[in-house]
Amino acid sequence: MQTAIRLQKIPPYLFMELRKKINQAKSEGVDVISLAIGDPVEATPDSIIGELCRAARDPQNHRYPTDEEKGMLAFRKEVARWYSERYGVVLNPDNEILGLIGSKEGCHHFVLARVNPGDTVLMTDPGYPAYRSSILMGEGIPYNVPILAPNSYLPVLEDIPTDVAKKATAMFLNYPNNPTGACATMPFLNSLVAFAREYDIAVCYDNPYGELVFAGQERISFLMAEGAREVGVELNSLSKPFNMCGWRLGMACGNADLIAGISKVKENTDSGIFNAVQYAGIAALRGEAGFVDEMLGIYGRRREMVLQTLKKIGIDFNPPRGTFYLWVPVPKGLTSLEFTNRLFEKTAVVVASGTAYGQYGEGFIRISLTVPDDRLKEAMLRIEKEFK
Repeated sequence: MQTAIRLQKIPPYLFMELRKKINQAKSEGVDVISLAIGDPVEATPDSIIGELCRAARDPQNHRYPTDEEKGMLAFRKEVARWYSERYGVVLNPDNEILGLIGSKEGCHHFVLARVNPGDTVLMTDPGYPAYRSSILMGEGIPYNVPILAPNSYLPVLEDIPTDVAKKATAMFLNYPNNPTGACATMPFLNSLVAFAREYDIAVCYDNPYGELVFAGQERISFLMAEGAREVGVELNSLSKPFNMCGWRLGMACGNADLIAGISKVKENTDSGIFNAVQYAGIAALRGEAGFVDEMLGIYGRRREMVLQTLKKIGIDFNPPRGTFYLWVPVPKGLTSLEFTNRLFEKTAVVVASGTAYGQYGEGFIRISLTVPDDRLKEAMLRIEKEFK
C-alpha cells in the first residue's frame, strides 16, 4: 500500500539505523560497545521512582490525565518555581507553560503550530536530525545555518541572507548543543531575540541539556534574554538531567500564543501525560539537584578518560563544556564515515558519524559518555590499540 508522499522526504532516523547495525553485529556474536546514543545507563533516583509508585497506586490517576493537553497545574507550577529558582525567569503556569511527552514531541508540535506549507525554517548544521524531519513533515523548507568551531559553534546571524530571513517563519536552536557540546552566551541570545523580532521569526529553543554543563560554564536559558518571550518558546526535558529518558516528560515555556498553538496541536493528537509521571517529575524538580551534580561528576570522569585516550592517538583538542557528548575531530586523512567504519570493523566500537548531523559535521564524530565505566574503559583500550 502506498504511504504519504511526505514520508519519502524523511531520511532514515539515525538512531534507528544505528540500533539495527548494533543488533545485527550482536546476533553474530560480536561484543559491540556503543558510544553512539545519549541514553544514561544509571538508574533514575529512588525518590522519583518512589513518587511514581505512590501516585500510580491512586485510582484517580488511572483515568485520563488532569488538564489533558496542558499538563497538571501542579506540574506546571513546579516548572514555574524551578525556572524562577534556577534561571531567575518568571513564568505564568496558566498560559506560558505546557507539559510535554518529552521535548522531542514539542519540536514536532511547534512546527505544526507555527509553520505553513512552503515556509522556510532555519536550523543549524550540524544539528539534531529530528528538527529536519519535523520541518519536512510539516511541509516546511529547512534552511541550514552553519555552526563552526571558529565561531564557538554559534550561528553567525548576520551571515543569513536577508531574503532567506524574510521568508523564514521559524528557527530551531539547541544549546547546550547536540552534537557539538557548545554552549550559548547571553550576548548571543540577546542578538538572537533582536534577529527574531526584526524578521518575525518564531524561535524554538531546545534546551534538554541545560543542566549538563561542566565547571566554569554558566547554566543559562533562552528565556533569560530580554524579550525572549515575545519571539519564542524554550523546550526542556527531565530525560537527560534526571536519567528519565524512558519516562517521556518535558515542558514548553514562553510565548503564550505559541504555547496555545502547541497545546491545540496536542489536544488533537494525544491525551496527555500520565499523572503519576507528572507527580514523579515534581519530585525530580523539587528534590534532585544533587543528583544532577553527581551525574556531572561521573560524566566529567568519563570525559577525561576519553580525552586522554584520544590524545594518545594524536587527537588533541579543547572541547566545549556542555552535554554528555564529545564532538571529536577525526584523524587526518580519514573522513567521518571512514573513521566511524574503521572503529566499528576493527574495534567493534560504535560512534556517530558527524555527517549524520549535516554537511558541516564532516571531519567529526560524536561520542556519548552515557555508558558504564568498565565498558567505556574497554572501548578506549580497543581504540588505543588500533590507532596508536
